[in-house]
Amino acid sequence: MQEPHDELGSEASAVPQSYLRAVELTGAAPVLIPITQQETTLRAIYGRIHGLLLVGGVDIQPQRYHEQPHPALGKTDPKRDRVEFTVASWALADGMPVLGICRGIQVINTIFGGTLWQDVGAQARDAVEHNFHPGYAYTRLSHSVHLERHSRLAEVFGDLEIQVNSLHHQAVKEVGNGLRVTARAPDGIVEGLEGSDTTWVVGVQWHPEWLLEDDPRMKRLFEAFVVRCSEHRRQAWWDISMGAICNGNRYRYHRMTGAFFFPMVFMR
Repeated sequence: MQEPHDELGSEASAVPQSYLRAVELTGAAPVLIPITQQETTLRAIYGRIHGLLLVGGVDIQPQRYHEQPHPALGKTDPKRDRVEFTVASWALADGMPVLGICRGIQVINTIFGGTLWQDVGAQARDAVEHNFHPGYAYTRLSHSVHLERHSRLAEVFGDLEIQVNSLHHQAVKEVGNGLRVTARAPDGIVEGLEGSDTTWVVGVQWHPEWLLEDDPRMKRLFEAFVVRCSEHRRQAWWDISMGAICNGNRYRYHRMTGAFFFPMVFMR
């Protein structure tokens, strides 16, 4: 039986450098949200960010979308689920820009009430292979993706068809209320989701952070995210300032410049 202190010594909150690099190349500062059960800690960190990046990782617990585990379900992490679903729900409620990558798009869809294919190969009829990992380079271009006209993704990439890598065995099944599909693979698997209102919510199933050199347009996705985060920061500053004026107070609020992101992954 593992002692509590043994668990603390064998678990770590971490994120692959590929995500950090993608954020830093835009001039923004990435900040890691730790896997913690203390909501006060999450609130303290959340109050100091201007955007949320949800990264790839293990499978989401199917109980989150009211299904029983499929035999092909992979490893899950309830602690990570709790942190990500908590912080992402706050961000979506507050209109904070959110970008989801791989698992991230699945988190977004689940929060909006959608469901997932627990294993594309075992469940999605007529689907082709989507999980080219391990055994292939992360940068391998595996299939094309069609982007919907007048979508944020089409605006970012300046095209209606792009080539992407594919490193996932799960995918969006039923789309959550308030989201719209803006990208699909040739076999119909959802590759992109966006919020249907004016807030900036975008999820992609591929890994753009690995394709920055192969397709410079991939950087534009992170740049567009950073721009919206900066706008959100300015609006938040204005709201605070106006609140202070209306209340007759003369406070000076010190906030760090730039957009902040919380790429999150839990590794053992």
